[in-house]
Amino acid sequence: MPPRRVIGIDAGGTKLLGGVVDEQLVVHHRVHRLWRGADRSETLDIFIEAVDEVRAAAPDIEAIGFGIPSLVEWETGVSRWSNHLPLADVPFRDLMSERLGLPVVVDNDANMALLAEHRSGAARDARHAVLVALGTGIGSGLLLDGRIYRGATGVGAELGHIVLDLHGPDCPSNCPGRGCLEALVSGNAIGREGARLARERPETVLGRRLAAGREISGGLVTELGHDGDQTARVALAEVGRRLGAALTGIVNALNPEVIVIGGGAVAAGELLLGPARSVVAERALPPAREVVRIVPTHFGDESGMLGAALLALEAT
Repeated sequence: MPPRRVIGIDAGGTKLLGGVVDEQLVVHHRVHRLWRGADRSETLDIFIEAVDEVRAAAPDIEAIGFGIPSLVEWETGVSRWSNHLPLADVPFRDLMSERLGLPVVVDNDANMALLAEHRSGAARDARHAVLVALGTGIGSGLLLDGRIYRGATGVGAELGHIVLDLHGPDCPSNCPGRGCLEALVSGNAIGREGARLARERPETVLGRRLAAGREISGGLVTELGHDGDQTARVALAEVGRRLGAALTGIVNALNPEVIVIGGGAVAAGELLLGPARSVVAERALPPAREVVRIVPTHFGDESGMLGAALLALEAT
């Protein structure tokens, strides 16, 4: 009997990744989409088009799992609020199920990524774990006593909006806060720190790129950092220390066994994670800091897709 197959869809602030996934977490077909500036109707259509594309290659699928960058009410499947996509108060689960004619499950994208990492990845066998995904924004998930924690109404664990600096910069997009972790540590924050240093140091590689009209993105700073550019490495280290300060609070509050760092910004590797670990080792309380491991995701940028698929498999 062939293994059961479902579709897992992982949506971030700027891109979507999906695929047909079987019970062994083998991905048979993949689909990618990018979105910038799409309205609600266009955004929902992109979800449908992505599913239709992979479904055409695998008509035997049984269900679809969606991980979306939104505060999702777990019991109802309603997307209550999103900082990056126009999905406020959308009955996402029921709408997708109706349009696609299949059972649908939906949860926050970082919860999905944590599910995959807990079952078969970097947090395997842990009972207390945290996932922090550094991308366009910051997603996060909590595993407490072996269970995904969603809060009183299913929209909890938004660590990206913990305030690091009361008088810090405005949080991007729809968040009403200032000085949030998302404003200071996301992939976009790496780009902003790189741009700040480029303005201060016009003679550097980053400075010359800025003067030539090149966008100083988090990806560019990471690339130059790996190439040995010292200014880029200074930018990554500064953002890494900010991350470490936030993780110190998480370690002290929750005493996790492992903190898994994912998202596109984890491509910076030890240039980002090394400084973060140093701050935690210096500032976290001794009992908790001696236990916690801070590691990158095992599944890379496919964690969310695989977690969405796992949830769909469990629901059918």
